[in-house]
Amino acid sequence: MTNSPSTATPAGLTRRGMLASAATAGLLYSFSVPIGGRAASAAGVPTSIGAFVRVSTDETVTIVVGASEMGQGVTSGIAQVLAEELMVDWTKVSVQTGQADAAYANPILRSQGTFGSFSMRGYFAAMRKAGATVREMLTLAAAQAMKVGVSSLTAIDGKVYITGTATCMTYGQLAASAALLMPPTAPALLGTGRYIGASLPRADIPVKVNGAAVFGLDVRLPGMVYAAIQNAPVVGATVPTGAYFATPSGALRVVPLDTAVAVIANDTYAAIRAARSLSVKWVVPGNNGSLSSDGILAEAQQLMNTGQILTAETTGSASGAFAAAAKTVDQVYVLPYLAHACMEVLNCTALVTATSCAIWAPTQAQSSVVASATALTGLPANAITVYTTYLGGGLGRKIEQDFIKQAIRIAQAMPGTPVKLTWSREQDFSADQYRPMALVRARAGLDLLGNVSAWWTRMVSPSYAYQHGGSTAVDFISMAGAAGLPYAFDSRQVEYIRHPAPVPVGSWRSIGCSVHTFVTETMIDDLATLAGADPLAFRLKLLAGRARAIAVLNAVAALANWNTPAPAGHARGLAFCFTDNSYVAQVIEVSQPTTGVMKVHSVACVVDCGFAVNPDGVTAQIEGGIVHGLSAALWGQVTITNGRPNLRNFDTYRMMRMRDMPTISVQLINGDPTSIGGAGEISVPPVAPAVSNAWTKLTGQRIRTLPMSKVLSGTAGGTTTGSGSTSGTGAGGTSGSGAGSTSGGSRNSGDGTRTRTGTRTGDDGSDD
Repeated sequence: MTNSPSTATPAGLTRRGMLASAATAGLLYSFSVPIGGRAASAAGVPTSIGAFVRVSTDETVTIVVGASEMGQGVTSGIAQVLAEELMVDWTKVSVQTGQADAAYANPILRSQGTFGSFSMRGYFAAMRKAGATVREMLTLAAAQAMKVGVSSLTAIDGKVYITGTATCMTYGQLAASAALLMPPTAPALLGTGRYIGASLPRADIPVKVNGAAVFGLDVRLPGMVYAAIQNAPVVGATVPTGAYFATPSGALRVVPLDTAVAVIANDTYAAIRAARSLSVKWVVPGNNGSLSSDGILAEAQQLMNTGQILTAETTGSASGAFAAAAKTVDQVYVLPYLAHACMEVLNCTALVTATSCAIWAPTQAQSSVVASATALTGLPANAITVYTTYLGGGLGRKIEQDFIKQAIRIAQAMPGTPVKLTWSREQDFSADQYRPMALVRARAGLDLLGNVSAWWTRMVSPSYAYQHGGSTAVDFISMAGAAGLPYAFDSRQVEYIRHPAPVPVGSWRSIGCSVHTFVTETMIDDLATLAGADPLAFRLKLLAGRARAIAVLNAVAALANWNTPAPAGHARGLAFCFTDNSYVAQVIEVSQPTTGVMKVHSVACVVDCGFAVNPDGVTAQIEGGIVHGLSAALWGQVTITNGRPNLRNFDTYRMMRMRDMPTISVQLINGDPTSIGGAGEISVPPVAPAVSNAWTKLTGQRIRTLPMSKVLSGTAGGTTTGSGSTSGTGAGGTSGSGAGSTSGGSRNSGDGTRTRTGTRTGDDGSDD
């Protein structure tokens, strides 16, 4: 079982010329005729049966997947779905990432990309049908070869048998004939459960362990030269028109771009050194040179009262309900810009000629890469070839096109020569497209019976949608987790105000949901305190009638021993989230070893993502998301001074370390295979509120400003009273320094729950 990105063009193969497409029920299927000119392997020339399946004479089956593999295991999961219906032996399966092509478009997104927890949701039904289609084509070919009726045949483990006998033909023997047949329009789905729902070994792990995996940084081509970049250090700055740069020592040439200057050399480190040596007189627009985090927050506070309000959701009359409320809570939350901090820095290799453009990249958005290339080169889409490598983390950053476009433009300056662009770590951090900062005011009211009668939130934040497409409407990406809450609030009003700060923002693992779940779930705890209710019981009441949500909450309560006292000096906090068609609840236990020092001891997490195709893979995703969420909640922040992000490397962007790790226990609730939810992002949002709720229970002090280390060190403050009416414009906190660390834990199996200590980074911004 192996997994490999496609990194070279097979000889004699013209991809789009060989694909005959047919749209069926909104899904684009592409089937190809056998390719005689494919590069031969030791197993012989593989035969393509459709766009997704290639069969070799040694019975090895290659499944081609359209999604990007960034550590989340999605290529294996999608391959499992197809293999289920194809009826092959999993040990004979290899997985390959498909080149950019409409055949591999996600049916939900209608483009080829891996983000938003849409991969398994989008590809599940499509890949089941694709597997069943190829199985029936192979079975029909067997019927013709053995001169029997199709109904008398059974396909199993890569062979087609005459039912009840040992007489069979292998898929390798049948592939060439099968590829010539007309695909059935409505193949029967078997759904045996052999592979779907099984924790099969992931295809990408062995090659990552033995070093054979090809990441973007590993790409090497004959005659390649290497490029590095100096991006504009001030937000929005540009290179002066007509600027001339002398070629530094050790470099081949300098290529000015719009917002950066590239240097080409014979190796990466020479290029990086030369790029650092450049002296650029940047053109800084407007007041960008004086832009600061304090100024951005001050403007957000003003906009909270004077900005243009866009309504994201209205139910009932919130204003009337507040007027009649017996008790109210009114709080303000401050969240910072966050970096992606992927282990693999941005990189891209491009080869441009007068008639073609080839790109090798760790990208999450193949369709966007094709669009970028056609726009820059003027070539038609069928002259653009995109090879997706493994991604050393994505987290939404590798959806963006800035590094792709830079590589193409640099390659245009060296026509016919492959150019590999690598950003230094400093450039990767300082020219990131960050998760937007946010200022959120939230207000809620209780009636005399302790029911939530009114709910109102207003968010001020830069708009991802506006920066990427110019939309002035409500940015529902930034508002994810605010509108459509599953809680039974009688009246609610959710509002958005766009902040015009020019700091570049982008997709980030759970984006808006990571902001709003922090607000919602800490407010719910405050309301439970006002109502004199247990936080779990209070949530269960608000979720009456939502069976899946209730099951998740009850399960996490049992997993974390919620109804038993915490150890002396410890406290537990609860948080719940519904996002990406998945339900997740967490209980986090903390202590305060010394004044102002927080120690996170354990995280219990229960997930209902509809159905987990590979439970072990989903669990790894959940664990990785928890680690990501803890890093962001405790330490994550990007500050701006004089228009420059104050971030250069990991020495100033704190991440979870082994000594910080709590015990993590994950339990999956598997449901209906026809209901698929996301997994890659869902465990991030509940982390910060669960920690905050635990800290409030332990100390009586509420944290409403992130990162928590900023509050714990005494640079932000405020408290919550816990009864009656509360209000504030900042965050709760304590004095002291830093955050604590933990260790310990174990792993068990057999009951659907896994407990682990140590880091599992998982995905991206992407998903299962």
